Amino acid sequence: MRYAFLVETYTTERIKVVSVWSEFGDQDLVVRPRSGDPRGRSVLEQMVHQCVSEDLWFRNMLGIDVGAPPLPKQETRTDFIERYVEDSGKRLAALRTKDERWWEEEVKFFEVGRSRAWVMVRRVAHTSSSRTDDGYASHAGPGDSQQLWPHGGYRRVDGQSRADDLCLRKLGGVVEGGACGEVAGR
Repeated sequence: MRYAFLVETYTTERIKVVSVWSEFGDQDLVVRPRSGDPRGRSVLEQMVHQCVSEDLWFRNMLGIDVGAPPLPKQETRTDFIERYVEDSGKRLAALRTKDERWWEEEVKFFEVGRSRAWVMVRRVAHTSSSRTDDGYASHAGPGDSQQLWPHGGYRRVDGQSRADDLCLRKLGGVVEGGACGEVAGR
């Protein structure tokens, strides 16, 4: 299928979002990377934005409704992760069923007509800024910088992102992803 790359891209973006979120603790949710800069979102604000924004884009522009509230009942890191894993998993399953005609159909993108494929490209670009490892959060300094390594050596200022080797985990087991089999026992 011509648009399979968009489904694959969404698959990796949702893994990256959850992987980055998992590196923060509940005490980090209120932290702003630059306390004096109101433009930088706290970790909690970024999680809320990602969940609400993705829900609105998928429902209103792509026509995919997961039938669940976009935010968890409690605003804890674990609850956000579980809500996002469940909802994005349903979105991914729906995307996997779509044919080329669906992707090429014009839908409303705010006030302009665009193909669903075009909207999805914009969604993925929007999501990349919501992973909290991009933008302001990457400049948070040693105490708050979240660097990811596939072997679990996170919270290292000199770390290198290895998003291709990350996986989504659900309590009690692996959901999907790169080198999950290597780390499943941890």
